[in-house]
Order: sequence, then structure tokens, then C-alpha cells
Amino acid sequence: MDQGDEGDGQPANAEFSIRVAAGINAFTCDEWNGFTGTTRSDTENGYNPLVSYAFLSALEDSGCAVRRTGWQGHHLRLENAQGRLLGAVPCYLKSHSQGEYVFDHGWSDAFERAGGNYYPKLQCAVPFSPVTGPRLLVSKGEDSAIVKAGLAAGLKAVTEKLGVSSAHVTFASESDVATLEAAGFLHRTDQQFHFFNEGFSTYDDFLATLASRKRKAMKKERREALANDISIDWLTGKDLSERAWDDFFAFYMDTGSRKWGRPYLNRKFFSLIGERMSQDILLVMAKRNGRYVAGAINFIGSDALYGRNWGCIEDHPFLHFEVCYHQAIDFAIERKLKVVEAGAQGEHKLARGYRPVTMHSAHYIGHPGLRNAVADYLRRERREVERMGEILEEHTPFRKDLEE
Repeated sequence: MDQGDEGDGQPANAEFSIRVAAGINAFTCDEWNGFTGTTRSDTENGYNPLVSYAFLSALEDSGCAVRRTGWQGHHLRLENAQGRLLGAVPCYLKSHSQGEYVFDHGWSDAFERAGGNYYPKLQCAVPFSPVTGPRLLVSKGEDSAIVKAGLAAGLKAVTEKLGVSSAHVTFASESDVATLEAAGFLHRTDQQFHFFNEGFSTYDDFLATLASRKRKAMKKERREALANDISIDWLTGKDLSERAWDDFFAFYMDTGSRKWGRPYLNRKFFSLIGERMSQDILLVMAKRNGRYVAGAINFIGSDALYGRNWGCIEDHPFLHFEVCYHQAIDFAIERKLKVVEAGAQGEHKLARGYRPVTMHSAHYIGHPGLRNAVADYLRRERREVERMGEILEEHTPFRKDLEE
């Protein structure tokens, strides 16, 4: 599908076309690596491994994010009049709202009851990953403001051309959301909890920032998590063997089957990311009696550690907190990473040194009635998210004398 340089919200004097690609493999690896933020060598913009070619292609090549699972690739290519690639948007045509972590089930139910068809919709996201990152991807050396404006206008044009109800850009950077708002998208916020490394040299440096009672509770929790002769291994790079993936996949399937009924990721996906991006992966694995019994997968960016999935085949008190949160802090301090993003939701992270952080998304809705109703809802929701963030910040475990 081509879209010419007609269309609302398009930069003045811009001449470009939007093409829809049915899969990430419609881009070459070099093309995708030419976007800012998609490679570790991009020291200026920072690297987010979940928007890398390796990660996104593994989702599709494994059959996890494909038409059969309700994630049909509709990635946008923005090209100039000479055919030069200027930017892109990772985008999917969705037949449901699963695996997104920004919930619009109420919107779809209301629209369907009113006689509309909410699905299919366009979802601009990294599938199954509640991780903030760039969504309006810009080729290095191009004018970022112009390209992003063109991508936002192109996304609206594709939505209207396809005749789908809406386009949703989730877990987007604040700069991308600002561009999308200017193009007429609605702004939505939500809450996560992140750890911030304030230049700590050791874990004890971090503990020193906590109130005495919280510090003692944290130490006790970590001792009890490992009380049953449990040890912890960090696996990355060449240590990510197929046997390690077999063990982790068993944990993932056990937890995923209980939480979602059908886990989103299959065994092939883990082999593919192990082949394609092993240096960007950390498995935190808990061992007891010579075998692994629990684990968590993390992705390593230039500045952040992104915690994703956890699972276990044995239940031990506090082991989940140790493997997912405390060990992630240990790793971030050792690697001098600035942030740990420990996934969606979870106010229990607050007591373990993670602070409330606002997440952002942007939504384009074609039907005027639905758009007005959603806009009104989002205004109230944003106020509530802001209020809750302020309340949660008051209950962080940090010493008050350090915050004055």
C-alpha cells in the first residue's frame, strides 16, 4: 500500500510515501540497523534491544507474532521521493487485544455494543513487551522532527485507508507521544516501577539509601530467599546453551499457563534470540540440588536492564523477589546500568527500591463518538495516574533525610 504526500498532519513541502511491509524481513538487517536506538553502537541515542532487528525478527520467524496468532505484520516504511528509507514504525494488524499490557477491552466492548467493529486495529508496539522504547524510528542523519511527523501522518493515513477502527502506539517515548499528540492522537498514561542506579558502586551503597527498617527487611528477605541451599547463576553470551533454554522454557510455560492460559512465546523463539542476540540477554537462574528450579529473563540495553519473564518449578519463599528484582539491581550496579525496568504493574516492587514511573501511549480513533468518549475517559485516567504516582512516591523505602 502506498500513501502519497496528501494527508492531514503532514509536514509542509514533504514528499514521501508510506509503504506497508508484511514482515520485518521486508527490511534488510542493515536498513533496520540504520534507525536510531536499534544497535548497541548507537551511543548517542542509546540502545533498546527490544526494537532490534534480532528481537523483532525472532518473534516473527518463530511464529509468535504472525497472522495466525493475531499479530499480522503491517510495518510502516517511510521513503522520500527518490525511494530513500527515512523511517519506520513496528506495527501489527491485530484481531484481539492480548499481549499488549495497555488495556482497551472496555473500549472494544463499548464500540461493539454500539454496532461498530473494533477489530481489526493497528498496534504499534513490541509484541508481548511492556517496555518503553522508540516507536517512530528515524534513519540516522535524517531530520528527526520531520520524519516523525511524516510517520505520525502516515500512520493515520494507513488507518483510514485500511478502514480499521484505530491505531495504538504503546509504551512510546515521551518525544514520540508529543509528535503523535500534535497529529491528533489521544494521550494515555499508566504506571510502572523502575530502579534507578544513582552511581552505586555496591549493593550496600544502595541499601544505605533506605530507611533502617526497610534495609533490615531487605537483607532478611534476601537471606530467606536463598535459605534452602539455593544459589544464583547469571547466564549470558556463550553460557546461554540449549539446555539452559530448555530449563527456562519449562519455568516460563509453568507460570505462563497459570497466568494467561496460553503463553505467548514458544520454544523456538528462545533458541533464535540465543543465536541472534546472546550478548544482550541475561538469564538469572536459581539452582537447588544441582538443577535449576527458577529463572528470569532480562534484556541488556546500553543504559537499562529490561526484566521480562519469570517462572519456577519449585516454590520457595521470596525467591521470585530475589530472582526478578534484587538480582537485577545487583547486575545493574555491576554493569553500571542506569535503570532497571522490571515489567508491568506490581506495587510490591516499591518496597524493594523501585520507584513509580509514568508510561505513555498514544491512540488514534476514527469514529467521532468513540473518540470523544475515550478522550473524556483518558482525561480522568491521566489525573488518577498522576495522583497515584504522587501517593506511591510518598511510600518509597528511601531515607527521608536524603530526599530533602
